[in-house]
Amino acid sequence: MKNATTPSLLLDQQFCFALYAASRAVTAAYRPLLEEIGLTYPQYVTMLVLWEQDGLTVRELGRRLQLDSGTLTPLLKRLQQSGLVSRERRRSDEREVEIRLTPQGRALRAQAERVPACLATRLNASPEDMLRLRDELKQLAAGIHRSTNV
Repeated sequence: MKNATTPSLLLDQQFCFALYAASRAVTAAYRPLLEEIGLTYPQYVTMLVLWEQDGLTVRELGRRLQLDSGTLTPLLKRLQQSGLVSRERRRSDEREVEIRLTPQGRALRAQAERVPACLATRLNASPEDMLRLRDELKQLAAGIHRSTNV
């Protein structure tokens, strides 16, 4: 017997589910590309931030990645165990832990440079489409943050 469901409550009509499914699909598309360079997706985005600005504190990294320290700390420990980053207490304030790229971590950037283009190919998307979608998602996130103070 089929349930009568209000159209607004159908799974396929949900904005949140479309976004969730797309996010999972994109992360899955990244997986084989990142496996080649020995990173998980969360490690990859962490390295992107450090390649942009080395020597950030855990707090600064968390702010950029929108992650709390409980999530970020184990991730950073694994990157340290892989020899890609070092974690040291700041001399000026021992409460802060500074994250620095190791020479191996800096060198990994050269391998990672091909990931965005390979992803676009996997997604069969033009660079223009990728930029447009990225900008729309950034606008969506900013609007949500403004309206909900999240």
